[in-house]
Amino acid sequence: MKRKISSILSLMFILVAITAFNANAETEKSASASVDLMSSYMWRGFELHEDPAIQPSVGITYGSFGMNLWSDYNTETKEATETDLTLNYTFLIDKFSFDAGYIYFGLENATDTQEIYLSAAYDMFLSPTLTVYYDFDEGDGTFIEASIGHNVAVGSDMTLSLGASASYNADSSYSIGAYNGFHSANVSAALSIPVNKEISITPMIAYSTGLSSDAKAAIKTLNTDADSDFVYGGVNLALSF
Repeated sequence: MKRKISSILSLMFILVAITAFNANAETEKSASASVDLMSSYMWRGFELHEDPAIQPSVGITYGSFGMNLWSDYNTETKEATETDLTLNYTFLIDKFSFDAGYIYFGLENATDTQEIYLSAAYDMFLSPTLTVYYDFDEGDGTFIEASIGHNVAVGSDMTLSLGASASYNADSSYSIGAYNGFHSANVSAALSIPVNKEISITPMIAYSTGLSSDAKAAIKTLNTDADSDFVYGGVNLALSF
């Protein structure tokens, strides 16, 4: 994995350099860095580890193109468990916004895998969004997630973000088990508190549960407490420029 991560970091450096070189161009560009301090590592209904997690992320956008590098650090074992690279392209058609992308999952204690995805959102109340992930590597299957969300202004400058999602597994076998059926549901609340124009602090809390017997059986195989219902939370520190 270390050689692959080095390649990812090299790609990040090259793209950042390209963005900096074109600093005077008219194309819209941005960069961001953040870190999540989480009570555990949750992913698609799974508690991948129950120990507190530090999850840093850096990203850049150049016009419609974006790139993000994300990692998970287990504070109990004191090791990085995962480093993921996401490349994406966004575009608009009338009231629909689309996001097409590629994800490389670099894992320490499991075989690396890869996904492509397409997400479509409609500009209306609750912003309904449908995302289809296809694992063409180790998972060899499809994972579908539908979500809604709504932002509420709190005071003069804070924003409360409420969200809910439900997912369906279509034979994706990576860490899930090859079955067809509803997988998990998640509800969350997050309060964005701006420190200044570039920095924000966002505490959040969420609840996740399995939606079918197959899903609950799969979720329990990865969780030491043999449960498929989780309450978790944390805080995000973000810098954008």
